[in-house]
Amino acid sequence: MTKVLVLYYSMYGHIERMAEAVAEGVRTVEGVEVAVKRVPEIIPEDRARAMGVKLDQPAPIATVDELRGYDAIIFGTPTRFGNMAAQMRNFLDQTGKLWVEGALIGKVASVFTSTGTQHGGQETTITSFHSTLLHQGMIIVGVPYSCKGLTVMTEITGGSPYGASTMAGGDGKRMPTDNELEIARFQGQHVAQIAKRQAAH
Repeated sequence: MTKVLVLYYSMYGHIERMAEAVAEGVRTVEGVEVAVKRVPEIIPEDRARAMGVKLDQPAPIATVDELRGYDAIIFGTPTRFGNMAAQMRNFLDQTGKLWVEGALIGKVASVFTSTGTQHGGQETTITSFHSTLLHQGMIIVGVPYSCKGLTVMTEITGGSPYGASTMAGGDGKRMPTDNELEIARFQGQHVAQIAKRQAAH
């Protein structure tokens, strides 16, 4: 079986929902199994609760060393000023041993994100994330335009050739739309198909 990991950080539940949709897409590919895990929260618990951070997410916490056991990793992070969230950065900064060993070389990687506003850094968050993946020797996969949701013009929507995305709104109340979730499912399926082909060689 080809093994895919959906690894995310979600502060208020938007990326958590997107991660679920990505995993749904992975599951449509026969011969591929998927795990959904999250990186640890680094905000002290009392402060996180005061900020309204969603601490009751069911996904288990991933360990750095387990990354070597997957054929593909699909990363999800909210944007922080056009970059990945510190929680994800902190986790990836602990992968130095994997880099030294070349443990992630040739594995498939993809990224999805969430922003507060329509032009809040979705593309820069994903493309700046790619730098880390390239240093690890991973094969980056985006969302091709065979995904019809990318060309929707009848509504405000996330999603780009770089990866699925959503917008939370200034108050965080906007959850992923049907189109955004469909793009996320497409991304999961697309990555799984490529990972399966790669694993067969």
